This record gives sequence, structure tokens and C-alpha cells, in this order.
Amino acid sequence: MTTQHLYYEDSYCREFSAAVVEVRAKGDRRMAVLDRSAFYPASGGQPHDTGTLGTVRVLEVEEDGAGTILHLVDSEIGLGPVTGHIDWERRFDHMQQHTGQHILSQAFIQVAAAPTLSFHLGQESCTIDVDLAQPAPSVMREAEDLACRVVFEDRPVHILTVNRAGLAALGVRRVSARESEIRVIDVEGFDRSPCGGTHVRRSGEIGMIAVLGFERYKGGTRVEFACGGRALTTLRNDHEVLRTLGRLVSGHRYELPRLTEKLLEERSTLARENSRLQEQILETEAAELVRHADRSTGKAVVQARFSDRGLETIKVLAQKIAAHPGAVAILVVVQDSAQIVVAKSSDVPGDCGTAVKDTTKRLGGRGGGRPELAQAGGIPLSALDAWIQSVAVSLSAQS
Repeated sequence: MTTQHLYYEDSYCREFSAAVVEVRAKGDRRMAVLDRSAFYPASGGQPHDTGTLGTVRVLEVEEDGAGTILHLVDSEIGLGPVTGHIDWERRFDHMQQHTGQHILSQAFIQVAAAPTLSFHLGQESCTIDVDLAQPAPSVMREAEDLACRVVFEDRPVHILTVNRAGLAALGVRRVSARESEIRVIDVEGFDRSPCGGTHVRRSGEIGMIAVLGFERYKGGTRVEFACGGRALTTLRNDHEVLRTLGRLVSGHRYELPRLTEKLLEERSTLARENSRLQEQILETEAAELVRHADRSTGKAVVQARFSDRGLETIKVLAQKIAAHPGAVAILVVVQDSAQIVVAKSSDVPGDCGTAVKDTTKRLGGRGGGRPELAQAGGIPLSALDAWIQSVAVSLSAQS
């Protein structure tokens, strides 16, 4: 059967009476069919309505190909008379966003000859994809200004019904593939577009239209925007964030770009200075470790264990040790398992990579490397002493 679409006639219908004429099973879901419904099914980029049928919650709404509206309910529902209640806050929000989209899409045509290719109404903001290859902030501002001017003029929004023959005479923004009667939303004197969605009666009810951002997308431009209550929420949230950041940097929110740039420059300077000091500290530490190294094999063999340093720092330390003549470094990072870095001076015979690979085959772990520098990880702590001894012996045997 075909459901009577009450929202076509009146988007402001919040409560209605109807009859449940069928309950369909869709997997483990119950879908109630009514003879008439004000619930909007997901379509044309606009999400579905929610609400109740009697005491039963309506979670989703969809339309089949035959014009039947299906209401996904959260519990059993019987056949017969029922009263439907629309979640009005959600419905009115969707009306603001969708009517705002019509106006903004027409604004992009007038400002940049850029028609809208698609529309998506999300939970926090909306997007339109427009046929605009070279987006610019000035175009976004001009389109936003024009759209808001139409909102502030509080123009009537009419619903027109025509056949295909009469559609072209209306001068609509886009064509429709429907063969039967076509519903057209007319923002008086500004935009006409075929649409089956829910819309406000006057443009002033949208409140405002705010372009939040834009990006290149598939050869065109994706524009993010918000209307009405969403735009107000975004303004409040953004304003509070800016005020908070201003307090943190002891400046006015309008000075944030300059102050942020200054902070980033200072941070970059501090990072360079910190890197320089770290290099000096590691060089000093490496010299001290070499000075106190075991030289019983004729080489300065440095063995050390660390639990509060990262592998990359240890690797740099090992390389600085190896920069000293006749030095070998076997440095360990001990956590749940062990990681080892092995390095040697260029004047010391042997191959660190070979020593590490040979040891992993016998004692576990995984790793490898070059003759002057190698590393391994996943070494069981129970095998750590044997692992270190094995690498030292392997390097000595290669000498």
C-alpha cells in the first residue's frame, strides 16, 4: 500500500492520528506500516525523523519503492488506531538545515556559477559538494553574505506542485526524474528546487547560515555549513574556545594568530637549543663511559643498561661511543622485554649485524643491522645476560 505522506502537506505537523495496518519483519526488526504518517523517511541527504507511536519508540524511518513508509519500532506494536508524535526538536533542526541548504546552493550559483552536486545533513554540521574547481575564501564569504541576506529578509517559502510539463516553466535550479506530480520548494524570489524534504514556512526561521569551512574534493569543492540552532551552538563553542585560548596566552582572541605564531617560533627555537644541549650531554656521557670502559680485550667495551630512556636516545649514545677510536657499545633498554643496540668504531674489526643475527638465532629476539650498528628487540629478560655475553664473544671472535 502507499502511505499518505502528511509531511508533504505540513512540515509543522508534530502529532497525528493514524492506523497501523501492517507490521513487517525485517530480520529481527519490526517495521510498522501506517495508513498515514508525518514521519519523514531518510531521503535526499536528510536523515529520518524519530518519535513515538503510542508508547512505542520510532527509531528509524524508511520508504520502500512503492511509496510505503516503514517505521522501525523498539517493541511490539499492534494493529489499529495509534497516535504519532514527532521529535520536534530534531524535525525543526532538519527543516532549518535543509531550507538553508536550498538558499546556500542558489547563492553559490549566483556568486560563482557553481551548482550543488550533492547534500549531506550530518549530526553536527552539513555539507554540499559544489562544482567549483578553484575555491577561495572570498567566494565563500560572498555566498554566505548573500544567503544570510535572504534569511534576514524573512522571505516566504512556498510548496508548489506541478507536472513535468510545468516544471521547466518554473525556472527550477535542478531538474527532477519524477514522472508524476513534482513537489517544488519555492523561496520567494530567490530559489526554486524540486524536493520532498521538510522545510520552514519563512526564511527568517532559519536564523542564520554559517559557512564553517571548505576543501577541494573530487575536482570540486566540499563546503561545510550550519544553520539556525546549529550555527548558534557552533558560534558559542568557538567563542568559548577562543576566549579560553586568549586567557592562556594573556591576549585578546583577535590576537591569537599573531600570538600563536610567536609561540611556535619560540618553541622551535627552544627545540633547537634543547637538541643542541642533548647532543652535548650525550657526547659528554659517551666520553665518560668510554673512559671507564672494560679494556681487558684491548678494546674499550661499554656495557650499560637503562630503564628510563627510549631506544632512539640509546642509539644516538651508542653511535657517539663508537665515534671514539677502539670502542664497542652494547647498550640495553630494559622494560617488559629488552632491546639492545650494538655499535663499534670503524677501526674495530667485526660485524655488529652478524653478531646480533647469530645471537637471535640461539637466544631469541629479532634484529639485525649493519657492520657498525645493529639492534635487536623482544629479548627475554631471562636470557639478557647470556645475550650480551654472546654478542661480545661474537664480536671478539670476528676480530
